[in-house]
Amino acid sequence: MRHHGSKPAQGGPEAPRAPTSEPGTSFRLAGEAMGTRWSVLYAVGSDARSSAALTARIRDALDDINGQMSTWDPGSVISRLNQAPRGWYQVPADLFHVLDHALSTARASAGMFDPTVGELVDLWGFGPPGPVTSAPRHEAIVQAVQRGGWHRLELNAGHSAVWQPGGLRLDLSGIAKGYGVDCIAKVLDEFGVPSYLVEIGGELKSRGRNANGEPWHVDIEIPDIAERRALPVTLNNAALATSGDYRRCCMVRGRRYAHTISPFSGYPTANDLASVSVVDAECMCADALATALLGMGLENGLAYARRNKVPALFMHRQAEDLGLTWTDEFLAVAGCAEGAN
Repeated sequence: MRHHGSKPAQGGPEAPRAPTSEPGTSFRLAGEAMGTRWSVLYAVGSDARSSAALTARIRDALDDINGQMSTWDPGSVISRLNQAPRGWYQVPADLFHVLDHALSTARASAGMFDPTVGELVDLWGFGPPGPVTSAPRHEAIVQAVQRGGWHRLELNAGHSAVWQPGGLRLDLSGIAKGYGVDCIAKVLDEFGVPSYLVEIGGELKSRGRNANGEPWHVDIEIPDIAERRALPVTLNNAALATSGDYRRCCMVRGRRYAHTISPFSGYPTANDLASVSVVDAECMCADALATALLGMGLENGLAYARRNKVPALFMHRQAEDLGLTWTDEFLAVAGCAEGAN
């Protein structure tokens, strides 16, 4: 199986990533959650007899996240917060934690990552209301941009509270799956599983070594290539998240629109990047940063990654081909077996 690189808005389908090859002595758990599929491979000293209890605990953890962060669930905490009038609202610890990191990433990326684009996501047909048959009116886009903005969102850590200024609609599809991966990994750690590879809809996290005693190996899909190709990388006690524009998109009157929306213009991002992959200790952090770098474009994104020593891989379109460029930090932690800078 291949390790596929883009991520959908929450609720959209996506082919999962997986290791290139693992022996039959590895145990595998899998299921559906957060609008996609999750899987766990674990080996080396793990007890297969605990798989039923482990699966149940993972499902409980993911159900908790979905009940807090899914805009596709009208009864979720975030859905109710999006509809709430102006005021302070106490939220569960998980949601507060993710919002806190989302705001940190927004500040660090000068707003390129913005968790308040929920109205724009819906306008362009990537949210719960479903696909659209025509592009939104420019006036509606401008109004949605004005009602959004991460700077309007405030948090009170002492009370685990969120300030809803009125009309602000949150969307955490660029970070929630990564957090879900971290939560599954935490469950595995609590069960004493020493070696594993976790995946949710394309985001990954590893610990220890596979059943061959080697670091976990995964493939990052190379998009827009006629023949099926992938870039093999090593994931050694780290998380990997990829944001791309080629798998989750819509066609409106013959024009293709990617699901990544600029919080500044309100229009889907259009630049030379096909995907960005980021390695970090936490999948939540890698997930949010990959989204931000994709929106920046190759020149600005690469400059940001190099300046901040981010392990990042950029796949960018070049006429009829696709170029691969990575930071020294990415090469150091993940390695690249093929491709060229």
